[in-house]
Amino acid sequence: MEKTNALGRRKEATARVNILHGEGSGKFTINGEDYKKYFPQGIYQLIIEQPFKILGLEGRYDFTANTRGGGVKGQAEAIRLGISRALIAINPEYRSLLKKSGLLTRDPRVVERKKPGKKKARKSFQFSKR
Repeated sequence: MEKTNALGRRKEATARVNILHGEGSGKFTINGEDYKKYFPQGIYQLIIEQPFKILGLEGRYDFTANTRGGGVKGQAEAIRLGISRALIAINPEYRSLLKKSGLLTRDPRVVERKKPGKKKARKSFQFSKR
């Protein structure tokens, strides 16, 4: 069994993904736990499975991911990007399908910093004329 590594990021979340290719059983492990236990909500499980479904590779590969920072959705999307990048490293022909589905684009949106004299990044304190 060979191992392929990739890195995925989203907002403040970072995910290091290792895909084992060879005789895979479709076992997904995130931070030492099964992915269905780590992400009990179905929507996040779908996000993680998305690259495999698009390529028709369900149950072919095992992967482990170490993720840290950010929230639940940010971590799930960081893992998805890491999986997509690792699959391309395994087989470059997957690139066109994943690119068409928008899974190779790193979402650059991050939280805007708080400005001085403001309550948040753009929200101001209530203005009083008198």
